[in-house]
Amino acid sequence: MTDLRARVERVVREVVAELTASGALRPGPAPETVGSRTPLVAANWKMHKTAAEARTFVAKLRLSDGVETVLCPPAVLLPVLAAALPPGNPVRLGAQNVHFEAQGAFTGEHSCAMLRDAGATYVVVGHSERRSLFGETDHDVARKAAAALRAGLRPIVCVGERLAERESGATFRVLRAQLTASLAGLGLPSPDPATLVVAYEPVWAIGTGRNATAAQAQEALAFLRDRLAELFGHAWTRGVRLLYGGSATAKNAPELAAQPDVDGFLVGGASLDPAAFGAILAATAAARRGREAG
Repeated sequence: MTDLRARVERVVREVVAELTASGALRPGPAPETVGSRTPLVAANWKMHKTAAEARTFVAKLRLSDGVETVLCPPAVLLPVLAAALPPGNPVRLGAQNVHFEAQGAFTGEHSCAMLRDAGATYVVVGHSERRSLFGETDHDVARKAAAALRAGLRPIVCVGERLAERESGATFRVLRAQLTASLAGLGLPSPDPATLVVAYEPVWAIGTGRNATAAQAQEALAFLRDRLAELFGHAWTRGVRLLYGGSATAKNAPELAAQPDVDGFLVGGASLDPAAFGAILAATAAARRGREAG
């Protein structure tokens, strides 16, 4: 049934595209191009920081123009950061996880409505640690992503291969399977590409001392954009932002951010230090200026 549904949806999208091209359907607003996608850099604090430390971080953080900045603290710190950010501050808040049900007997979980009420506009779903440590499946991720979009949250959907999968040559097979299954709950109509973010996490490069090269990151993200085009159409995918999430640092951010399909970063350890995180923001902003100038 899943394969049949995917084929039907693909045919429908192709028909809509043909009708639009022929003038039978009036096209909507033009999608963003590669150069006009606003870069996004999200800080995943994981299980770090107290309320006092969170306030200090915000006070010291130096933002960069032209980059959307998202802080994803533990859920208990969302109201703290919401109160600490001055009116008009462009920093957005995100959660690290969400439950797909609206309410119920799910001890320790948070609903989309709760997260929005606490100040979140983004939510990370399918992070590699949620998958490996807590047993989340692609089906769980799909339900969470769909619930987030319905509730007005912007999901950052994470996918990525393990070391054994990369070394065996299964990287693209794993990425295709994860992405397809993690977005299976969206269906038609396609979501606004501005409301969905996909993050590539090479699990073998997270906290291991190994780093993906800029070429490896670009290759994987270009593959994911192509797969998104198969699912939602080529025009659609020009507007969706893809992030690199494999141990981004101030040192490797400039080269990574210069890649055409790297629209920003999901940052782990380096996001705990406001100076290091600010340097990644600055590198991302500089890369965007370089693209526009070129």
